[in-house]
This record gives sequence, structure tokens and C-alpha cells, in this order.
Amino acid sequence: MLTNLYFVRHAHSEYSTEELKRPLSEKGLCDAKIVNQLLAKESIDYVISSPYLRAIQTVEGVAKCIEKEIIIEDAFKERQLSSQRVENFQLAITKVWKEPSFFWEGGESNVTAQKRGVKATLKVLERFEDKNILIGTHGNVMVLIMNYFDTKYGFDFWKELNMPDIYKLSFNKFELKEVNRIWGNG
Repeated sequence: MLTNLYFVRHAHSEYSTEELKRPLSEKGLCDAKIVNQLLAKESIDYVISSPYLRAIQTVEGVAKCIEKEIIIEDAFKERQLSSQRVENFQLAITKVWKEPSFFWEGGESNVTAQKRGVKATLKVLERFEDKNILIGTHGNVMVLIMNYFDTKYGFDFWKELNMPDIYKLSFNKFELKEVNRIWGNG
């Protein structure tokens, strides 16, 4: 049997400097309903999420449907790009992808964020072997995790992600066997 991890990049959110409590926008809430309808058909066993409200709101419908509490996993939160206001986001994000060990002041390098996300993913694979697990997360950390298992998932792939986006990663133990896109709405 395979363990299936359904990584869900959160739906569109309202902009706020408060990362932890940033809610979904009206569009995001509508898209989250579609995400939940699609994933209700996937026989999800457990729901895990980043502690960020926008990630939780994107997957909470599935948790209600299967009547299980969402397991909060801090390691699936988005990477912190910088502790300072970033003037040019494109320049800042491009640099950390081109130089994986580089980090902006108070931020995480790709190497650091990837280690955090992969460590949590490996624990999920071990704990929930042969199950279908939904993981509510964020674009950068999701792609960094995917990149660990297959390097074709990188910066260009990240730039093409939508909000929300859903990828099913199928594993035999810790070996990635297949990746399928379930849905992405831009």
C-alpha cells in the first residue's frame, strides 16, 4: 500500500502583517469550499495543518467531514523570508532560490526551511503509513519539501502555483513514487 500526502497550498488570503491570523479572502473562502468538496472524495484519514489561519481555513471542511480534529504542525508554516519589510519581493525570493544557503535578515534560507518541512514530512510518513493525509500548508515550504524528493520541483514550479493548489504525493515508505496535481485555481 501507499501513503498519500495531499499537500494543499492555502487559498487566497487578505493581506495583513499578522501572518498567524491572516484570514482567507471572500474568493479564498469560496475556493476552500471547492477544495473540501474535491478532497471529501479522497478518503482522507487525517488532516494536518500549518498553524496559520489561512491554511487551517482552507482544509477545515475536510476535518469536519471526517469528524477529526486538525493536527497543528508548526513545521508546515510558511518560510520566513525576512524579519524586515521586503521592498522588492521578487528580488528577495529569487535570491533565496538561486542561493539555497542565503537568508535575509531574520529569515530562513531554502536549506533551513526545507530541513524543517522535510523532517515533519518524514515523521508524517512514519506515523501514518498506508493512510491518506491532508496537509494544509504554504507555497514555498510545500515546493521545498517536494524538491527534496524530486529536484524538478523548484523555483519555476513554485512561480506557477495557484492559490489554492493541491498535489498528491504517493510514497512507498519514504520513497516518492508519484505526484499528481488534483486541482489548482488561480
